[in-house]
Amino acid sequence: MKIFVVNAGSSSMKYQLIDMETEGVLAKGLCERIGVTGCITHKAADGRVYSADTAMPTHAEAFEAVVYAMTQSDAKVIDSLDEITAIGHRIVQGGDTYSESVKIDEDVMKVVDELSELAPLHNPANLLGIKACYKLFGDKTPQVAVFDTSFHQTMEATQYVYPIPYEYYDKYKIRRYGAHGTSHRYVCDELFNITGMKKEGSKVITCHLGNGCSITAIKDGKCFDTSMGFTPLDGFMMGTRSGAMDPSVLTYIANKDGLSADDISNILNKKSGVLGVSGVSNDNRDVAAAAEAGNERAKLATDMQRYQIIKFIGSYIAALGGIDAIVFTGGIGENDKDLRAAVMENLKFLGIECDAENNAKRGENIRVSTADSKVGVYVIPTNEELVIARDTLSLIK
Repeated sequence: MKIFVVNAGSSSMKYQLIDMETEGVLAKGLCERIGVTGCITHKAADGRVYSADTAMPTHAEAFEAVVYAMTQSDAKVIDSLDEITAIGHRIVQGGDTYSESVKIDEDVMKVVDELSELAPLHNPANLLGIKACYKLFGDKTPQVAVFDTSFHQTMEATQYVYPIPYEYYDKYKIRRYGAHGTSHRYVCDELFNITGMKKEGSKVITCHLGNGCSITAIKDGKCFDTSMGFTPLDGFMMGTRSGAMDPSVLTYIANKDGLSADDISNILNKKSGVLGVSGVSNDNRDVAAAAEAGNERAKLATDMQRYQIIKFIGSYIAALGGIDAIVFTGGIGENDKDLRAAVMENLKFLGIECDAENNAKRGENIRVSTADSKVGVYVIPTNEELVIARDTLSLIK
């Protein structure tokens, strides 16, 4: 069986074709500049590459380009669409409606559309991807929605209700939803697989660190609490996002500079975080290089980011009542050995010691704390597409 996994954005679309017999990736690619000029880069598992500039006024034309790449180009991997058993879609926001993945029908599409207010940059694009697939594949190929928020639906009200008038939860469903749930779920399950740790009684913290960052406390294999909230702006500082801060700062700046709510949202989402403090970049590699060269603001941004990560991990250890394992994943979590070493150094009081040799490795599941450390610290590369493919296969069976 072959599952087509789709992650549609407003002007881009990532995809993978996965053979579920082996769970191997047959091909993956990216369509960019949808609605503008359009281009595709498609890579087969054996190294063949197809790339082209092609008109993509909508997602429908982007899918047509993908079909050509998969079935007719020099990097083709299948002969026809009939070889695709089902399609799995990453959907960012499922609200409190969906606590698990579901087959897509008209009712599901309606809910995804209604929840667009909670994820205006993502849900509308996700819905465009679903509709484009229906246009191309028709009704014969089942489609499945896998929600980033569903993993976090096991949180209790103590964790997800905000301390504002309760009427806003009743009227507008303002609450903590979390994000990156598919990634947190994958690395947690993978941790249990590689260590033999039992879910029942386990206390795990997973750190998805990239341009967007979130940390999740997991108890008995289920989400207990997570750093991102009503939107992916909450939590700790990220590439361009501020994370949580005193709300009065926002009203103060707005009044001083005569800014609108949209202006403030733009500052917090696109001009803050590592970029805002360093003034250099939102990319940790650039900021680290600048700090090494003596840029004090770059060093401040690096120090702040590490401190906030350590603080969140510490607070979740207290909330869980202990800790069995910590997992790093995401672009920064998987590749920044210095950040991981700094976190482990600050957690030495738990009996954690960094294994410098393992911590320097990349691209594999590996324990980066020493074998005799009382708490295991691991790097597990995330694979959200595989989670989506597995859920899709399970539902169509």
